[in-house]
Amino acid sequence: MHWHCFKMAKTNRKYRIVDVISASQQDPGSSILIIYTGGTIGMEHDASGALKALNFNQIVKRAPSLKNLDIKITVISFPDPLDSSNVTVREWQDLGYIINENHHHYDGFVILHGTDTMSYTASALSYMLQGLNKPVIFTGAQLPISAIRSDARANLVTALEIASSKKNGVPVVPEVCVYFDYQLMRGNRTFKKRSSQFAAFGCENYPILAKAGITINYNESVIAPYDPDAKLNYKNKFSNDVIVLKLFPSLKESYLRHILDIPGLKGVIMETYGSGNAPTGAWFLRCIEEAIAKNIIIYNISQLTGGIVIHGRYETSKYLDELGVISGSDITREAAITKLMFLLGTESNIEHIRQKLKAPLCGELTVLN
Repeated sequence: MHWHCFKMAKTNRKYRIVDVISASQQDPGSSILIIYTGGTIGMEHDASGALKALNFNQIVKRAPSLKNLDIKITVISFPDPLDSSNVTVREWQDLGYIINENHHHYDGFVILHGTDTMSYTASALSYMLQGLNKPVIFTGAQLPISAIRSDARANLVTALEIASSKKNGVPVVPEVCVYFDYQLMRGNRTFKKRSSQFAAFGCENYPILAKAGITINYNESVIAPYDPDAKLNYKNKFSNDVIVLKLFPSLKESYLRHILDIPGLKGVIMETYGSGNAPTGAWFLRCIEEAIAKNIIIYNISQLTGGIVIHGRYETSKYLDELGVISGSDITREAAITKLMFLLGTESNIEHIRQKLKAPLCGELTVLN
């Protein structure tokens, strides 16, 4: 195992690189780049019982089965492992930059990430790396790799297997995914649903891509198809001039107006009831109409887990459609926020943004007839 450092020109951060000799043969079947950002997977309890971050070489020592894989593994480690609660757009951009710069050098990528914001980062990467055509597999753990019953070792090893899997010479899963607790899910369809069980993530509105048991069974019909003509289209701009507005009974008009009058506000993720329903009071509709007239984009998603917005199913949502509120269909909160931030960062034409919010960029929502 050999460590060296490099400075990323775009970010001025220093990253550590380690080559892990894991392949059992001189000519390994695949080469995988692991990007270690931090999270519970790479922690251990210190003498006081508090969790502290490990260096990746210590993680390898705790997962000796890595050496049995027919894979050449290289690791890029964030200089200071992060709790994912501290992940920002900057980290999304760093991850995108690393993958873009190394896209032609590796067969796939595994990102070790904290669970709290993993779905946000996976969604953001899916938009940044359209035309990817290679696996980018996020994983992590609910218990540190140092724990006796940790899920870290199984998650890491299986994520590497999936990232290196090929069929007829092309990757089996050429898209951004989350692997956790024996299930592979489309990254921009996931959300964290539990913090006290190994099954941390849900994926309500899209089928599971693969299930791992004695073998890994892929549901090939729902995996993004490999495109031999695709070229990576890397974009890394985001705007965080957005806010989440969750409706609740008796929301005060003064509060809503205060939110919609925030200086510089460009977009609102509005979490509505059921299938996209909202109050029909004159003051509420007037606030929404005035905001849209100021070119503030309002993106309607359901508060329900697995909910689907269908404008016009009820009269209450018909009014929103008439005012110009955009339906998010079955998109998750995490995918909706990152998509709006991404489009506001990369597009200047409001109408183009509105149209792209209605349609999938990379499988994050279903177009309803």
